[in-house]
Amino acid sequence: MTGRLTPWTALLLTIPPLLWAGNAVVGRIVADMIPPIMLNFVRWSVALFIVLPWGRQVFQRGSGLLRNWRRYAVLGLLGVGLYNGLQYLALHTSTPMNVTLVGASMPIWMLVIGALFFQAAINRGQVMGAILSIGGVLLVLAHGDWRQLADLRFVPGDIFMLIATILWACYSWLLAHTSDSAVMRDNWAALLLAQILYGSVWSGFFAGLEWSFSSDWVIHWNGTLGWALAYVIIGPAVIAYRCWGTGVRRVGPSIAGLFFNLTPMFAAIMSLLWLGESPQWHHAVAFILILGGIVLSSRSVP
Repeated sequence: MTGRLTPWTALLLTIPPLLWAGNAVVGRIVADMIPPIMLNFVRWSVALFIVLPWGRQVFQRGSGLLRNWRRYAVLGLLGVGLYNGLQYLALHTSTPMNVTLVGASMPIWMLVIGALFFQAAINRGQVMGAILSIGGVLLVLAHGDWRQLADLRFVPGDIFMLIATILWACYSWLLAHTSDSAVMRDNWAALLLAQILYGSVWSGFFAGLEWSFSSDWVIHWNGTLGWALAYVIIGPAVIAYRCWGTGVRRVGPSIAGLFFNLTPMFAAIMSLLWLGESPQWHHAVAFILILGGIVLSSRSVP
């Protein structure tokens, strides 16, 4: 059961987009210091030990950690092993603004995945909202020049982020569409820890492939990388999940989902302050189109 959106709940739901925007900016800053897949592996491996004290119930009998291992292995693959790794990989050739704007199309892909694989109904308002949001994403991919779409000139990072976004949509539907034990339902940390346990294995495997297929990757340990690792581990990987989970339980996913689209705005401000990247007119227009599409879609949900 959900309640009204109070100022405190709105603050809780604003913290995750702010932290996720910072995650994109920090990923760009350290792009030349650490391989992207290794960054993802280190991030979640350390986060595992941070979440462990709160989620240790996952090791209790009846938690489903082993009985439902296929479920948590798939969730760990999509949500931990692939999504974040692809996002960091995208930041090697794309900007935080582009990455977060493309990621803001996530609710649209959730709509598509739901209709194709989970028999979720779509009404006219949702279709119109999807058209608006997809138009915003195409504007980002075209870098403000629609003629580029005809030439199919995509920055590799934009494509990686699109793939990551689609995978996250699949992850979200699987997370909501199958049941968990009481231990997992009642303890956000236990559910997250189950995914991290399997996801860390996946991300470690992918990091090994990254190193084996390229001899150019090196890790440049320095103070900047140390602070960056501390941020992406504690902020986007732990605090954001905690605040988001509480906010969703209070007001429901439909209202909470609107806050996700604050991420591009925060990323644009951070990029301007820290990376010297000036937002362009098409970023503002794309953000308005994406946010307008999501609002229209959410209001059309029966």
